[in-house]
Amino acid sequence: MFDNLSERLERSFKILKGEGKITEINVAETLKDVRRALLDADVNYKVAKTFTDTVKEKALGQNVLTAVKPSQLMVKIVHDELTKLMGGDTVEVELKNRPAVILMSGLQGSGKTTFSGKLARMYKAKKNRKPLLVACDVYRPAAIEQLKVLGQQIEVPVYSEPDSKDPVQIALHAIQEAKARSYDLVIVDTAGRLAVDEQMMNEIEAIKKAITPDATLFVVDAMTGQDAVNTAREFNERLDFTGVVLTKLDGDTRGGAALSIRTVVSKPILFVGTGEKMDAVDQFHPSRMADRILGMGDIVSLVERAQEQYNEEEARKLQRKIQKNQFDFDDFLSQIHQIKKMGNLKELASMIPGVGKAIKDIDIDDNAFKSIEAIIYSMTPQERKHPEILNGSRRTRIAKGSGTNIQEVNRLLKQFEQTRKMMKMVTGSKMAGMMQRMKK
Repeated sequence: MFDNLSERLERSFKILKGEGKITEINVAETLKDVRRALLDADVNYKVAKTFTDTVKEKALGQNVLTAVKPSQLMVKIVHDELTKLMGGDTVEVELKNRPAVILMSGLQGSGKTTFSGKLARMYKAKKNRKPLLVACDVYRPAAIEQLKVLGQQIEVPVYSEPDSKDPVQIALHAIQEAKARSYDLVIVDTAGRLAVDEQMMNEIEAIKKAITPDATLFVVDAMTGQDAVNTAREFNERLDFTGVVLTKLDGDTRGGAALSIRTVVSKPILFVGTGEKMDAVDQFHPSRMADRILGMGDIVSLVERAQEQYNEEEARKLQRKIQKNQFDFDDFLSQIHQIKKMGNLKELASMIPGVGKAIKDIDIDDNAFKSIEAIIYSMTPQERKHPEILNGSRRTRIAKGSGTNIQEVNRLLKQFEQTRKMMKMVTGSKMAGMMQRMKK
């Protein structure tokens, strides 16, 4: 995501390296390259020009402090303007009614049905909501079945009327069903077309008028570039939607739609789809996205994902075990499972400042833990609890049972022991620090 844009911007800032101050000449050269980078990333031409004009105006008005290099100041100005370009503040979806209703709109193939499922799962898991999915796509033969399959995966019920061809009535009946069964959130998936047409727009306008949703979301495939911006404009003129959802940001996308869409339609980007799994959805944070584009990582999102998987009581138990040197392979396995739940490994690593660029061309397999898990699962419960009893014959048996070799088993045991020592040192130093503070 945005890899090419990040590289081009970094190259642009290098023009200012070694310069003592920002001048009309060197800033013009830098921003010419920045504008070219934005256009190559499929950013709308007017948006790119306005952006670079604003950056130039602000850069020339700045006094460069002795401790700050011109290139660093330029990065700061570009970061602030990128954040503004994408909306500035993070926008929350307001759901006031009971049940609250979210209407999904967008073209066919944008990922609308899948995202409806992801949204239902997110509100159920993170917001403690009781959602109901509604199948209002009465044209695409597999649409209802697809939504039902997704509903089963995330354990969310799906309301459908397979024999009805009236999406307005289906939506109204679904809301009645939600009220009767105490569902507090209704997510209505609607039909899409391969292109914007009058029939589709009339139909979704009629649905919106009938159900008066709390929020209308426009779902767009980020890989469609400037077409996404044009389609968003057309939908907004007819629907006056609440905000935008960008799907497939994990794909081979240049990212220009994300940078243009907010300015062109004056509506916020609310959510982004970051992968195929049902939990691969994030709230959109303009500042954090600017961090990623400029290669600064996104440590806040990484911490938030970790917090979703760990609870304080489990963390305290683990800390006590580490302090007593009782951290075993069952705990090790549990930590691997927690990491896997956080999402795609390469995406997680790219959130660490400075790491994204280093691993750009490295293929990090999501099955990287498979052999480690196989080795641990081939151990007996006693061996997992007490790794010190793993002698040569036991290791040979584990290697055969896991489909690995003795070298891999030995390597894992060595890494495990090093991890255990490091964890004890870290927790020990924390405890020592706390004791010192208590004495004061």
